[in-house]
Amino acid sequence: MTNHFKLLDVIALLKNLPGKKLKQGQVGTIVEIFNNHHYEVEFCNNSGETITLVSIHEKDLLLLHYELEAV
Repeated sequence: MTNHFKLLDVIALLKNLPGKKLKQGQVGTIVEIFNNHHYEVEFCNNSGETITLVSIHEKDLLLLHYELEAV
């Protein structure tokens, strides 16, 4: 499945990343786009402070939607 993520898209993580202390379902924001289907994602705490920045392949990301798409 090919996603077309954009800068500042809000995503959810589809797998655990124990080395980064991130769990499946963790919400992050895309802050950089790489040519090899990887994205730099920023994960923050409830205070808005950065927990970590991680390069993640698009297959491990789910784009979140806040509004209904027009049909």
